[in-house]
Amino acid sequence: MTGPVASPQVAEAVTDPKSYAAWTPLLDLFDTIRAETPVVRIESPKGDHDPFWLLTRYDDVMRVSKENARFLNAPRATVFTNKMGEALARDVTARQGEESPNLVSSLVALDAPKHPKLRRLTQEWFMPKNLRNIEAGIRELAAKTADRFVAASAGGSEVVDFIPLAAAPYPLHVVMQILGVPEEDEPRMLFLTQQMFGGQDEDLSKSGMAQMTPEMISQVVFGAVAEFESYFEGLAAQRRAYPTGDVATILANAEIDGEPISARDRAGYYIIVAAAGHDTTSASTAGAMLALAQDPEQFARVKADRSLVPGIVEEAIRWTSPVQHFMRTATEDAQFGDVTIKAGDWLMMNYVAANHDPAQFPDPRRFDAGRDANRHIAFGAGAHQCLGLHLARLEMRLLFDALLDRIDAVELAGEPKRAKSTFVGGLKTLPLRITPA
Repeated sequence: MTGPVASPQVAEAVTDPKSYAAWTPLLDLFDTIRAETPVVRIESPKGDHDPFWLLTRYDDVMRVSKENARFLNAPRATVFTNKMGEALARDVTARQGEESPNLVSSLVALDAPKHPKLRRLTQEWFMPKNLRNIEAGIRELAAKTADRFVAASAGGSEVVDFIPLAAAPYPLHVVMQILGVPEEDEPRMLFLTQQMFGGQDEDLSKSGMAQMTPEMISQVVFGAVAEFESYFEGLAAQRRAYPTGDVATILANAEIDGEPISARDRAGYYIIVAAAGHDTTSASTAGAMLALAQDPEQFARVKADRSLVPGIVEEAIRWTSPVQHFMRTATEDAQFGDVTIKAGDWLMMNYVAANHDPAQFPDPRRFDAGRDANRHIAFGAGAHQCLGLHLARLEMRLLFDALLDRIDAVELAGEPKRAKSTFVGGLKTLPLRITPA
């Protein structure tokens, strides 16, 4: 590695989950890094993780996202991981017969030629043409969610937390229906997801994480993955015996090159659809509601003109950036300005920083439903662009249509709190006071 090295204080902040819970200071930090050393080496002051290059400019993150042969997913952990976590992942997967730095063999952790073959199994299912077949069901669920949220406000006299009442359960229910998970099992799926992605936040992980060492947290995450795998293998067996039209049936009977996909690949596919398919949409939905609660004039405009709803959705996804980073490994030397990234180097594509790059988004901290050319990178780009992006947009659009039908005004009724997480982030509480329509 040759190039600028971040100070220990900056390195600590970039990798500390608590930094991502303090949004304004975090954006201030990325603005400073982007202006001074947009490609900078992050070294652990404690020696507990390997060094990596932090990318903060939109153009650099977009470049790495699209150059999939030069920057690979699989050689190293695809999500920032300390040395102990990677060693544990390699140990667990080695005992499963396929050593990997990534505990879950999902689309986000694979490269060509395997990745495109697996992606094609469900890609058509998640396209807008097919989603129209389930739109009526999602619309009905959105209406029920909005009704429940408004009812909880007791005519506007009660403070309501948007996260547990709407933002979290709604996308969870949608994706569980797509996977064929019975409604009575949804709380279990939510709990496991929180342990996987909320493991750095004691309020979300439900496991007393504040008292745990990093080693103990990793064990909790690994346990959640194992339980996911066991559950979905049982679901796959059911779908082989009794096939339906859902995604679970496609995966249960999937073949590549004439051979059934492995149990590990199948479990990884289920997990990424189940977990990533609702946590990220929940975060973006909450971000949109926060923005509207903070800006009564924008709320009034979008309520009066529903053609602005897609803009609200798109801006919320950029503004929130629920998936906050992914890691890549360089296969050959690459030049980024004056910085040379060497073959074998590890990189962090920081989507929070990229989606708040003023060179791409004028006044990036302002939430603007009418933002022109909102080419955000919250869904990634290139071969690994989010498989469920059309579903996420549809879910959010339908929910906000339903909410705007039922609410005349909304305002903050307390301080929102963000999750402590370097990977999937967003609000964990959003207290509101509403005026029902």
